[in-house]
Amino acid sequence: MERRRMDTALLVVLLMGHLATALEVPLDLLEGLPQPPTITHQSPKDYIIDPRENIVIHCEAKGKPHPSFSWTRNGTHFDIDQDPNVTMKPHSGTLVVDISREKADIYEAVYQCIARNIHGTAVSHNIVIRQSRSPLWSKEKIKPVVIQEGGSLVLPCEPPAGLPPPIIFWMDNNFQRLPQSSRVSQSLNGDLYFSNVLLEDSRNDYICYARFPHTRTIQQKQPISVTVLNLDAINDTMAAFYNDTDLFSEDPVEERRPTFLIPSGSSSSKMVLRGQVLEMECIAEGLPTPEISWSKVSGELPSKGTSFLHYQKTLRIVNVSESDAGDYRCTARNQLGSEHHTIHVTVKAAPYWISGPPRNLVLAPGENGVLTCRASGTPKPSVTWAMNGISIENSPKDLSRNVEDDTIIFTDIQTGSSAVYQCNVSNDHGYLLSNAFVNVLSEPPRVLTPSNKVYQVIKNHPALIDCAFFGSPIPKITWFKDSRSSTLVGDPYILHDNGTLEIHKAQARNAGKYTCVARNNLGIYENHVYLEVKEPTRILKQPEYKVIQRYKSAVLECKVKHDPTLVPTMSWLKDDDELPDDERFVVDSDSLTIMDVTESDAGVYTCIVNTTLDHDSASVELTVVEATPTPAVVYERPDPPTDLELTDQKKRSVQLTWTPGDEHNSPIQNFLIQYEDSLHHRGYWHNLTEVPGTKTTAHLKLSAYIHYTFRVLALNAVGFSRPSSPSKIYKTEPAAPDENPTGVQGFGTEHDNLVISWTPLSGLQSNGPGLRYRVMWRQKAVDSDWTSVTVANNSRFVVSGTPTFVPYELKVQAVNDHGVGPEPAIAHGFSGEDLPVAAPEMVQAVVLNSTLAEVHWEPVPHKLIRGQIKGYKVYYWKERALHKHNPHQMEKQILTFGGNHSHGRLPALHPFSLYSFNVRVYNGKGDGPPSPTQQFSTPEGVPGAPTSLVVTNLNLDSLTLEWSPPHDRNGRITGYTLKYQPAVASRQVDIATQGWFIGLMCAIALLILILLIICFIQRNKGGKYPVKEKEDAHTDPEFQPMKEDDCTFGEYSDNEDHKPLKGSRTPSNGTVKRDDSDDSLVDYGEGGEGQFNEDGSFIGQYSGKSGSRDTAEGHESSEAPSPINAMNSLNSFV
Repeated sequence: MERRRMDTALLVVLLMGHLATALEVPLDLLEGLPQPPTITHQSPKDYIIDPRENIVIHCEAKGKPHPSFSWTRNGTHFDIDQDPNVTMKPHSGTLVVDISREKADIYEAVYQCIARNIHGTAVSHNIVIRQSRSPLWSKEKIKPVVIQEGGSLVLPCEPPAGLPPPIIFWMDNNFQRLPQSSRVSQSLNGDLYFSNVLLEDSRNDYICYARFPHTRTIQQKQPISVTVLNLDAINDTMAAFYNDTDLFSEDPVEERRPTFLIPSGSSSSKMVLRGQVLEMECIAEGLPTPEISWSKVSGELPSKGTSFLHYQKTLRIVNVSESDAGDYRCTARNQLGSEHHTIHVTVKAAPYWISGPPRNLVLAPGENGVLTCRASGTPKPSVTWAMNGISIENSPKDLSRNVEDDTIIFTDIQTGSSAVYQCNVSNDHGYLLSNAFVNVLSEPPRVLTPSNKVYQVIKNHPALIDCAFFGSPIPKITWFKDSRSSTLVGDPYILHDNGTLEIHKAQARNAGKYTCVARNNLGIYENHVYLEVKEPTRILKQPEYKVIQRYKSAVLECKVKHDPTLVPTMSWLKDDDELPDDERFVVDSDSLTIMDVTESDAGVYTCIVNTTLDHDSASVELTVVEATPTPAVVYERPDPPTDLELTDQKKRSVQLTWTPGDEHNSPIQNFLIQYEDSLHHRGYWHNLTEVPGTKTTAHLKLSAYIHYTFRVLALNAVGFSRPSSPSKIYKTEPAAPDENPTGVQGFGTEHDNLVISWTPLSGLQSNGPGLRYRVMWRQKAVDSDWTSVTVANNSRFVVSGTPTFVPYELKVQAVNDHGVGPEPAIAHGFSGEDLPVAAPEMVQAVVLNSTLAEVHWEPVPHKLIRGQIKGYKVYYWKERALHKHNPHQMEKQILTFGGNHSHGRLPALHPFSLYSFNVRVYNGKGDGPPSPTQQFSTPEGVPGAPTSLVVTNLNLDSLTLEWSPPHDRNGRITGYTLKYQPAVASRQVDIATQGWFIGLMCAIALLILILLIICFIQRNKGGKYPVKEKEDAHTDPEFQPMKEDDCTFGEYSDNEDHKPLKGSRTPSNGTVKRDDSDDSLVDYGEGGEGQFNEDGSFIGQYSGKSGSRDTAEGHESSEAPSPINAMNSLNSFV
């Protein structure tokens, strides 16, 4: 047995070389080749679905012929045809479950996809479908929390168990996250921990939220109220309930050393799987707030993937490996001491591939091969094999196949042994399932790299020339160059197993034609490709170290040499970043110019040159220094440039060079280039362009048919120089126009014409003599030819005899003696308008209220408007009022409604009036005919105020009011309402703040004090004081003397309370109604009535209150009742 294992191991070693060159059938490139199925896409193992959406279980596979698909559910065949809610996508194994008729939870199960064709069967991993859940929080009554200041506190969250678990966070009623710190933080399970509480922690809206990301819902826990009291506040609050005895007699919370809230005890353990995220937390209470630190007992904390969260309370390690196992210690420390907790971490591992999953094998008959399923895990996983979805033990026997643990060895394989093998690696923590096919083929060689492909490489760089191939048996690859005199083997060539030919350092002599030959026992295939070796891109003149004075210009040169077939691009960096977005930085093809240098421009500048194949760079440091002061510096305008020369002369361009004049201590900022056209505008100089002051050359683009003379002016901080001497005349040849007139438009001035206008070209744009314009027009949407006419010295043309308001297409083309301009763009316009010939129909008015009506009409057809509709006008006027007092007629009014409206509102109408109106459409020409005049009446409205109000016959207890009717009655007057109130109530003066009142009160107080003193003296004497005698002699009925026995003043009485108003009587008719005021004139009568004449005079008079009211209210007020004591209203109806 041992000997057999050694032989098997030796065979595996011998076959591994062949395994490295195993090929997969490239179905996308080679049609018709058979291949067993391969799963290309599948849903995840743990597939959580949204119950609101259809379930889509993915399963895609490829193969030749294309595979068919079936499914198992919970280990048994799933008959899709029997379930009307389940469909399978065409040419795919993907299932779509319609949950509109069924609940999603009935489809919770374990699914597996099977893809098969005549060459084998591939299976997916198990797909566990579970419905996402976001349950509501259980209803509970949360008791308010009252805690003493300084104590520790835990607010539980206890979210509902969702799938997947929810994300927890704490917020207040305003949806603002509650602030957290080293003192207050959230634990991994969502609870909120307070190491110690402060008075500021008191609030009634601690709310825990659970967000379920899969269903995009958020659940909210009932708010928790927390009240933090210090000892004095607690005693003061509770003393009233406990006979002023302190509720808490112990001492207040004192400072204390840390103790852990979680985890409990001195140690704990935690298990984590390899590749997952390890999170450990330690939360401590104490006063002052403890600080948390972490360490690893058996070594250093991992350097990669380690982070601290929640104010150092959580240690997080991502992508855990076996080396992360061990003991971790968290320490809580404050001024009074420290506390430690040790967490023992164990790392387990679900199965994982050591060198990747098994690879597909393409073998020719008689060849050998190996399938390897090598994986690891903790605990060590077991390996099982299946063929075409059936366990290897129950599969048909194959003499060429030998299974040894995690390896299957094929020896002298034969046609018919094609199959798909499944490798399942599993332990307690998971499993791996992989498909790998064995495809037995006999195919001649083929090269897949495109023929005649060109490879480009930089000299002295590696060159990789591809020769992707396929064949069974695996072809042998050989390379030849140019004449194929010998095989390319050995230095400088390296042949890779995948057919690629590598040249370690390509030279010019390596360029040329290369031939790749693929050969096996079934045939031979050749492919030709080409290699080009390019010269490297190099910076010849690098930027040099520069010291530049402030406000000067710095020029950094960067001269480049490159292969002539490559196009370089140059860019600059400053301090490894982009150049500032500043117009002072000018980048040319071989330099960088910085104008007006400042201190901020100092730094390292890098020139980078790129081509499609390579790049080069060079750097320079720029230092900015203060300008060296020189005495008596004179700044003047620069001298004019000299030596103007025209070079590189072409039909429409020329190169102008010059020599700058003296700067006179002020750097030249710009050069202004001007020209004179001696052919068209002799004696006039025009600005052509400007170039930076560092340039002495300009490439000028010119127009045709111009006699150019150039001159140059220099500009510095002082101003422009004098112009240079003119250059020689440079004449450009005439040519056809380059452009056409702009601003082409068409409009009509009469109902039967079309005016076409445009902006003419300038002399500079004419490009030659004989400038004229070809004007073209035709009706739009009519199959007609263009009509054209040529005009000169004009910018408009009138087309007569056109139909009224018809759309036209227009073109205007420039023409001169040397040809025509480019094809002009089409403009659009309309011929002239005429007055509309029809009035709106179906006109009617809807009265909305007494001052507003809405008019409706049927829009006029477009063809009857005969122009661009501008809108509608409503002409309306008041015929008369419906009341005899307002019979006057108003002038006509017009309301305009722009656009194609079908209704409009008439505001500010007079109530209770008869109106007439008609509607007209109007265009740019004017109004159309009116619609038939119609009428409408407005209802009654609120009347205006009486035009006058006069008070007559004013007596002590009565008065007469007279008024005139309102000017705007707005209907039939049915009565008047009289409202009145005390006159004093209308004064808004605070009498207590007036100076005279304060002085008066002081005087009264002094008099009372004197009277009291006199009274005291007289009482002691037993006699009467003179004032008393005078009061007895002259008794005032409204004044009661001071009582002698108690030195108090008598009460005032108002005898008028019991007197009726003079002349009071009961009206013979009319009714006095109470208004909103509770105290009205009726209260002062004896059930009587008031009456008003037509002109507003008051017939009835006031009467005094009845005796019952006197009795009832005698003790409430000593003030006489009168019409001005309260707000009253009288209503009278004619």
